[in-house]
Amino acid sequence: MTLQLGEKKFLGRTLLASAAFLGLLAFAGAPRASAESYDSCQRRIFKADHRLHEAIEHHGWDSRQADHARHELREARERCWRERHRWWDEDGRRWHSDRDWDDHDHDHGRP
Repeated sequence: MTLQLGEKKFLGRTLLASAAFLGLLAFAGAPRASAESYDSCQRRIFKADHRLHEAIEHHGWDSRQADHARHELREARERCWRERHRWWDEDGRRWHSDRDWDDHDHDHGRP
């Protein structure tokens, strides 16, 4: 059972097209994964920042709940910094590329 020249060319082209398609799929997924990582960091910090504002509003500046929320916000910022070397400033609505956050940045309105 031998393959004719036309069949060999067809098989070769099919294999080449399949390899190119699989390569395209592999590279197409990489940028989205990176964008999803930034989005998850931003969402995580947004939620932690919101919980801190809520804890301060409902329980006071020096409450146990506010301290816990400050800790969670710090952890969310640290995680983004470890993963992406960037962190989201929800109040400033921008990304920071320096590890320059202030753990007491929400104390500006403190009585």
